[in-house]
Amino acid sequence: MTLEQKIGQFFFPAVFINDSEENIQETERLIKEHNIGGLTFFHSRASAATNYESKKKVEFNDDSYERLKELVVRFQKCATTPLLMSIDAEWGLAMRVEKTPQYPYALTLGALPDRCKELVYEVGKQIGLDLKSAGIHYNLAPLADINNNPNNPVIGYRSFGQNKEKVASFAIEYLRGMNEVGVLGCLKHFPGHGNTSVDSHLGLPILEETLEELMENELIPFIKGIENNVDSIMIGHLAVPALNDGKNTSATLSKPIIEELLRKQLGYEGLVISDALNMHSVSKLYDKKGQLEWEAFNAGNDVLCFAENVAEGIQEILKNATPERIETSFNRLWKCKQKAGIIDGNFAPEGNLDFETASVLNHKIANYCITKIKDNMNSVNLFEAKNDYKLAKVSLYKNKDNLFFKTLDTSLPSPEFELETATENSIVELEKNLTAFDFVLVSLFVPKAKPMNNFSIDDSVLAFLNNLFSTKKCVLYVFGNPYALQVIPNLESTLGIIQVYQDFPEFQESAAHQLIENTKCKGSLPVTIKGI
Repeated sequence: MTLEQKIGQFFFPAVFINDSEENIQETERLIKEHNIGGLTFFHSRASAATNYESKKKVEFNDDSYERLKELVVRFQKCATTPLLMSIDAEWGLAMRVEKTPQYPYALTLGALPDRCKELVYEVGKQIGLDLKSAGIHYNLAPLADINNNPNNPVIGYRSFGQNKEKVASFAIEYLRGMNEVGVLGCLKHFPGHGNTSVDSHLGLPILEETLEELMENELIPFIKGIENNVDSIMIGHLAVPALNDGKNTSATLSKPIIEELLRKQLGYEGLVISDALNMHSVSKLYDKKGQLEWEAFNAGNDVLCFAENVAEGIQEILKNATPERIETSFNRLWKCKQKAGIIDGNFAPEGNLDFETASVLNHKIANYCITKIKDNMNSVNLFEAKNDYKLAKVSLYKNKDNLFFKTLDTSLPSPEFELETATENSIVELEKNLTAFDFVLVSLFVPKAKPMNNFSIDDSVLAFLNNLFSTKKCVLYVFGNPYALQVIPNLESTLGIIQVYQDFPEFQESAAHQLIENTKCKGSLPVTIKGI
């Protein structure tokens, strides 16, 4: 390869599974003309993270998985050098592709006892097998971020929690599982995105920690990953003035952070990939096309993820970079391609999606992660209330025909009510229906995993719960992000609180059996919840 062709290998532009034929042909042109190294798949342009706030409607497509496989084959066919196909699949292909197995969020896995870390390995392995079935050999996961800020708008449920040792241990198990089946992994977002309150898709977070503080906390999972030969590390779009001569420069564009800290001080010799270069924290910095790509490469990134100016970026790097630096980065990427087997031609989709194994695994995880937050009564009281016709069940944000209620129904039958959409009339009617009951079993299916707007829990629903907890004997089951507990009022008046984390069928079933059998909950909260 010429130097220019080797530089082309550093570019991993985004490609959208559900895109126009015109845009797909444009990607084929980039592959043929610029010898790009790989692609990063997203569901659609409307679903890209930088569009979250724009209210663009995401059009779902049940054929996305088959389309993904077809595109992988099509793009590989027009590549002179085999492409390293990548995707952000933290909780499985389902993060980007409909009708594919979904595994629990990292925060859910963080609720598992340390002795169950083998389940995290199994999650990594199954996700790896799912990716290979689509022809993808590089997962931009897992997070090594320690989530120690409850107001973090973008990390939260994507982190294994706030315990640095557990985050490190579980991240390594996840990586080990993927590597076992030939899929590369990536620790992100160096030097740590957990203690931020700004979404780097939309702005630039600033970390105020000193190097000493980072070395004692945020950097621990990355250090452990380096010791375990992690395939790649993604640099986050966040500023750490203490590491950058007091400047608020994104780590992605900071030589002191990448070359001095990561490479020299921590001794990392593997592949460094930028976070997506279309993210607003960096994408608006330079008017000249290609300048951002050069600055990111010059700072120490080997791979430029979601690079939007491929032709111009290649020329800027060719003009400014030394041949030695180009060779060094090229060799790092080539080693990864060799490890994944794609240089030897092993890049076609391989195997099939295994929904049955995914379900069994999810069931095991549910059994070990469900967490008892509060228990001032045992389930016998609920059975007595049922016998006296004083027990009602209420499902919030999911209809009463849910698996949690269905599983309970044989052993704990009682009147059931639902509130899928909060309106003034529906809440008044629900309150009226509950008048005759002393005990209420509440299942709250938290609408959103992100904390924006109280996880999309309506103010009227919060007011309803506040009143309900004050006037009835209530047991609350929370299917969703545990941080949602911080916005629910008057929890001290409840008799019991169980944190279930996911609303998967397996988790609903497991939660019902735990209640019926009054078994001990084996999980523990992976983060500190204010007031709990």
